[in-house]
Amino acid sequence: MPPPHELLAALAAALDGSGPAVATTPAAGAVRDLAPAGTAVILTTSGSTSGVGRPVSLGAAALRASATATEARLAGPGQWLLALPTDHVAGLQVLIRSVLAGTTPVVIRPGRFTPAALTAALRAMRSDVPRYLSLVPTQLVRVLADGGTSVDLLRTCAAVLVGGAATAGPVLAAAREAGINVVTTYGMTETCGGCVYDGVPLDGVDVHLDADARIHLAGEVLANGYLDDGPDPFVTIEGRRWLRTGDAGALDGATLTVLGRVDDVLVTGGVNVHPAAVERALARLGTVAEVAVVGVPDPEWGESVTAVVVPRPGATPPDLATVRAAAGGGPGAPRALLVRESLPLRGPGKVDRLTLAASAAADLAAGLGERHGNQHGGGPGGAGP
Repeated sequence: MPPPHELLAALAAALDGSGPAVATTPAAGAVRDLAPAGTAVILTTSGSTSGVGRPVSLGAAALRASATATEARLAGPGQWLLALPTDHVAGLQVLIRSVLAGTTPVVIRPGRFTPAALTAALRAMRSDVPRYLSLVPTQLVRVLADGGTSVDLLRTCAAVLVGGAATAGPVLAAAREAGINVVTTYGMTETCGGCVYDGVPLDGVDVHLDADARIHLAGEVLANGYLDDGPDPFVTIEGRRWLRTGDAGALDGATLTVLGRVDDVLVTGGVNVHPAAVERALARLGTVAEVAVVGVPDPEWGESVTAVVVPRPGATPPDLATVRAAAGGGPGAPRALLVRESLPLRGPGKVDRLTLAASAAADLAAGLGERHGNQHGGGPGGAGP
């Protein structure tokens, strides 16, 4: 992956049509010749649910529309801080917004994200224009746990975008109580990144739910399409092009709530369980920093609802009884609990559910974790690799 300063020059040329499309990965570069006219960037999706990423053509007009709508929703053009990898859309958009704003982004040094690295980068930012950055929930959790100067400096930002995965309610509340202007985002590579901020679509973006509550998105921010032979989720409804996402949602007026992945539904004892709903309930526990819920094959239940939690620094992890009570009990409550130091990711902020489900099954088979009933492993403190 080229360094950010080289990418800035390449993106500037791609966005104004004077240069070739920017391919952010070798896989993307391999299909550059298939890209339609007007393509500015070829990105590969994270494949967080399928395990296989797909090359996507993003047009210059769509990327400009996304950046312009972001500026309109926030405090106008400003300086951005790059804290995410640029081979994913959230990181790349930091550079694109910088190009179009005519500002130079501050880049956190390569390596593992730390509050200290964030503090140094924030100190290097300009004070005469709005300051912005994008984080994933895990990064925000680390900063809040560290406290001190990094939190103080985040207060100077006009907006801190948080996306890539759902952010726990208590984490958002803690950030806002600390005076940080956190803005939650929902979107994907196929929409040039976040296109719904704090539940409200950006200007020019429309949201539609079908009879099954599946989210559809439309607007100038839509990608040209995929550069492979996989399934095409772009559909035409009454003459307009929409992206048929894999997410279910609910609309309260113009405000969208994302309920979770349609294909993540677990079937346990004949009951359908939406992992995202259970995760939201468990995230309200004060001792939980991050949580994911997956299904583990079970001869009696079909799938055993399994919660994998990352405790807040210094906190005692919850036990299974507490977790089940927080989820409301009943057939949808977790029947197993594992505690980890971190969750496996595939792309910034996105939990790799395939890997997590496989490792959870292996841990439970090895007697780790805690199970409901008379089957107990090594207790909730047992951590997998």
